[in-house]
Amino acid sequence: MDLADLKNIDVNDLFNKLKSGGFGDKKLLIKFGIGFGAVLIFLIIYYVFVSPVVTAQEEKLKIMNENKEKIIEFNNNIGTLKGAVTKLEPEYEKNSKLFHSKKEVEDLYQNISKFALLNGLSIVNLKKSEPKAVNGSNQTSTENNSEQNSSSENNEGPQVLYYEIPVEYEIQGNFLSYLKFRRALSKSSKVINYDKEEITTLTETQGQILSKGTISIVGLPNEYQ
Repeated sequence: MDLADLKNIDVNDLFNKLKSGGFGDKKLLIKFGIGFGAVLIFLIIYYVFVSPVVTAQEEKLKIMNENKEKIIEFNNNIGTLKGAVTKLEPEYEKNSKLFHSKKEVEDLYQNISKFALLNGLSIVNLKKSEPKAVNGSNQTSTENNSEQNSSSENNEGPQVLYYEIPVEYEIQGNFLSYLKFRRALSKSSKVINYDKEEITTLTETQGQILSKGTISIVGLPNEYQ
């Protein structure tokens, strides 16, 4: 029995014959039963097996499209950030050259000693203090390395912009020679700030002075964390 045969069957007439028991055409009844059973089996297979697979595939397709949109948005954000970084790189390179690395701090000690010796001065004291973190709110605090690392790992507190490294000094010698020493030190390409300076005349030696003070140099966070 094909679909054309099923269409030609009068359902009302079929049920009337079933009720009256006068279904003479058993062949037709068998054909109808086979056709009805085939439709029923098809519906069962579709809703039990096919429909869940189709629904799952549609859900996966929906998720793929959402992820595709997120990837496009992410790539656009990356492009924007790259552009911003490119603009900031020249300024960063310019400013970072003013900061001291750890090696350059050691070189500074040698330069202080060299300039003092060249100008006939004596270094009475030269001492480096603990680095002081300067954060985004312009607050300065002294921290040891373990505390800095712990804070950095936990991402707690304001971001550190740079570090100030104070250097205390005491230099003795002729005043004019001291001025030459100071001028030579100021020609450094790195940032050197005189935070404190006290010059005392030595009465027992004519023309001799004792300079006590503190200079500070700056270093980038990645060098001192």
